[in-house]
Amino acid sequence: MNIERFLIQDLIRWKDSPRRKPLILNGVRQCGKTWLLKCFGQHYFEDFAYFNFEHSSEILSFFDGSYDPSKIITQLSAFANKQILPQKTLVIFDEIQVCPRALVSLKYFCEDAPEYAIASAGSLLGISIAAKEGFPVGKVSILDMSPCSFKEYVHASAPMLSEHIESVPLEPLPGAFASRLTECLREYLTFGGMPEVASVFLDERNIDETEETLRNVLENYKKDFMKHIPARDIPKLSMIWNSIPVQFARENRRFVFGEVRKGARAKDLEDALQWLVDASMVVKVNQVEKPEIPLKGYEDRKLFKLYPSDVGVLRKLAEILPNIPLNTPDIFSEFNGRISENFVLEQLKTMHFSPVCYWTNPKGTAEVDFLIQSDQGVIPIEVKSGTNLNAKSLRVYREKYSPKLAVRFSMQNLRLDGGLLNIPLYLIGEFPRLMKLAMERVGG
Repeated sequence: MNIERFLIQDLIRWKDSPRRKPLILNGVRQCGKTWLLKCFGQHYFEDFAYFNFEHSSEILSFFDGSYDPSKIITQLSAFANKQILPQKTLVIFDEIQVCPRALVSLKYFCEDAPEYAIASAGSLLGISIAAKEGFPVGKVSILDMSPCSFKEYVHASAPMLSEHIESVPLEPLPGAFASRLTECLREYLTFGGMPEVASVFLDERNIDETEETLRNVLENYKKDFMKHIPARDIPKLSMIWNSIPVQFARENRRFVFGEVRKGARAKDLEDALQWLVDASMVVKVNQVEKPEIPLKGYEDRKLFKLYPSDVGVLRKLAEILPNIPLNTPDIFSEFNGRISENFVLEQLKTMHFSPVCYWTNPKGTAEVDFLIQSDQGVIPIEVKSGTNLNAKSLRVYREKYSPKLAVRFSMQNLRLDGGLLNIPLYLIGEFPRLMKLAMERVGG
């Protein structure tokens, strides 16, 4: 099963824009960039021409001489044995970071041949390496791609139900719908949103086969470490990556470099950590003590929490057996509570909330999981495990700052209680719409 990616709507807008520039589709490895661009070319252009710089090293020579777009197109057409036509053919450059001069050439396609539709795929990590030769600043459009969102997963697993919940009012959801969505949530928390992994599970419903596919994702990540990172940094990066489950299990979720290696300091490891961030493999969430707009202006970048970009990867990295989240009555017990927190952050990122921060009071006695900003100010978000809604930290925050709206994700049903909006985790895909409805009710 190929899972429909909602990002294709952004690609359509890019195609039709009168100010279209060459595109770079950025995202963590194996999140489906290549598949999406090929699907886009097949359905929205007369044809597409696909070039993978990693698999076809001979095409690197096409960029050795001048950056003349007409010459490059002529050579690419001959290599692909097909005509590349302005406006009608989508040209896909995959693994563009392998060829730094191809990255530079996008500047000349933008300036001298904008009639050609050029779409490139790569990870920010690799592109940042390739950019030493010159990144085409201002001459490209960049779209970020994540693993499949939970909303996309539900749309693939239960399309009629997905369509129904897109218009649910701000009131409790009927039990039958809640039960089916909870089942989808269990599956997603277990295997995550990497497209190949999710597709294997939805097609086969075979846990062993899906686990093997997820294991291969982690193995390919390790191979990427070897491929893109200086040999001296590989041990440091591997230690940070492998320390993530340990950091998650601690009561204080703040990332501590000393947990990576005894006696390690930030200056010893922060360059390796930045590699993981740039590769979109992890997300940093910085602390703020003063929740005001713009949040980025109040971040303490020395204090942060670290999350993998995919909840299935986190579960596999922590060596939690799949039957625990799939079959345990309380799917959020112990470490799984951390998984739900990771899940919420992933979904916020796919909705393009930026920045996402967390809050602690000066004494460190209260902590709110996430803060986001909207037109109505800063919105605190608490993630609760299961149906236990005791949220002391959120109460402390609300008493201190009186936000117009506070949000709690849990397994309790949908409801608005004063200025506190409770959204069940299985309705997180409707969060922006439900937040808007709640703001209207509370007078925002």
